[in-house]
Amino acid sequence: MDSLTQVVLGAAVGTAVMRRRTAAWKAALWGGICGTLPDLDAFIDHGNAVLNMTLHRAESHALFWLTLVSPVLAFAIAALNRELDRFRRWWLAVWAVLITHPLLDAMTIYGTQLALPFSDWPWGVGSIFIIDPLYTLPLLFGLGTTLAMRGPNRWRANSIGLLLSTAYLAVGVIAQAAVENQVRSALAAAGDEKAATLPILVTPTPFNTLLWRIVVMRADSYDEGFVSLLDGDRPPRFESHDRGSELYEQLRELPAVARMSRFTHGFFRMKEVDGRVAITDLRMGQEPFYSFSFVVAERNANPGLHEVVPYNIGGREGLDVAATLRWLARRALGADEAPPRPDRLNSTVIPPTSAGHRTWPSTAWASASRASTRPPGSHRLPT
Repeated sequence: MDSLTQVVLGAAVGTAVMRRRTAAWKAALWGGICGTLPDLDAFIDHGNAVLNMTLHRAESHALFWLTLVSPVLAFAIAALNRELDRFRRWWLAVWAVLITHPLLDAMTIYGTQLALPFSDWPWGVGSIFIIDPLYTLPLLFGLGTTLAMRGPNRWRANSIGLLLSTAYLAVGVIAQAAVENQVRSALAAAGDEKAATLPILVTPTPFNTLLWRIVVMRADSYDEGFVSLLDGDRPPRFESHDRGSELYEQLRELPAVARMSRFTHGFFRMKEVDGRVAITDLRMGQEPFYSFSFVVAERNANPGLHEVVPYNIGGREGLDVAATLRWLARRALGADEAPPRPDRLNSTVIPPTSAGHRTWPSTAWASASRASTRPPGSHRLPT
C-alpha cells in the first residue's frame, strides 16, 4: 500500500496495543515509524530494473525476519522512552505493527514475499488497489479522534477505525470472488470450454472496489475487460491482444524473462518495438499504460536478438489522467463505455457477437508509436 496508509496503520495498531500503558502520542509516533520501516528496501539498488522490482517486498516484508527484529526495536524504543518496565508490551506493539505492514501489502497485486527464507513465492491477493481512500480514511479518522480526545472512551474511536478498515478489506475479497465467478460463468455461457481453468486476473481499478479490471490469459493472447458491481446482468466486454508467445519461446531462458514470468504468475506479455523486446507486467495498469515494462533484448548489427541489462520503459506518458478519472467514475456506476485511449478517441460499440460477448475493436500496442527516450535507470516502486 501507499506510504501514508502504512504510517497511519502502524500508528493505529501501535495505539491499539499500547492503550493506557504509555502516552497515546508516543504509541502513535513509534507505531507510524515502525510501520514505514519495511518500505525502506525500495532504496536498495540490486543492479537492474527487473531485480529492483522483484526483490522489493522481499526480506524486509518477511514475517520470519520481522518477528526476529521486533524485540530489538522494541527494546530500543522502550529504553528511549524510559519504559523498560513495559518492554513486553512494546515488543507486542512493535511486532504487531511490523507484521500488519506486509500482510496489508499482500492484499495488493504487486507480490509480497511473506515466507522468506523458507519460500520466495510472491503473495498477492489483488483485492485492493495500492491507494484506496475508503481503507485509509477510517483509520485516519479513528486515530485522529483518539489522539484529540481525553477520557476513558478515547480508545474506542481508534478501535472502530481499525474494525471498519479491516471490514473493507473483507468486502474487497468477497467482491473479487463474486466478479471472478461472474466472469467465468459468462465465458462458459459463451461456449468457452476452458472457462473454469483459464488464468483470470481480477483486480480493482484505482481508488475503489466497485469497478474491477479483468485479464483473461490464453495460449497466444490475453483479453482485457472491466466489470462493475453495478453492471447488473450486462455481459462483460473484452478486447483481445497478442501476448507475444513466439518471442517468449525465444527468450524464456533469459534470467529477467524467467524471473518476470514467475513473479507475475504468468500475467505478462512480450512485444518487439523498434528492435527492442519488452516484457510487460499486465497486473498493474491497463491498456496501453503499464507501470512495469522492461526491455530485455535488442537487435543490433549482429543477427538476432541479444540480451541487455533490463531497463524500464513503462509509465503513464500519454495518459489523459483527467479523462481517465472521469471514465472511472462513470464506468464504476455502470456506464457502458470503453476507457479513453490515445488510439481510440471516437469508438463505437460493436454489437454482441454470436457468443454473447461485446468487444471493442482490437488495437495495436499504443506505446509502439512513442519509442521511449528515457535512459536505463531505476523506477519508483509501489510501497
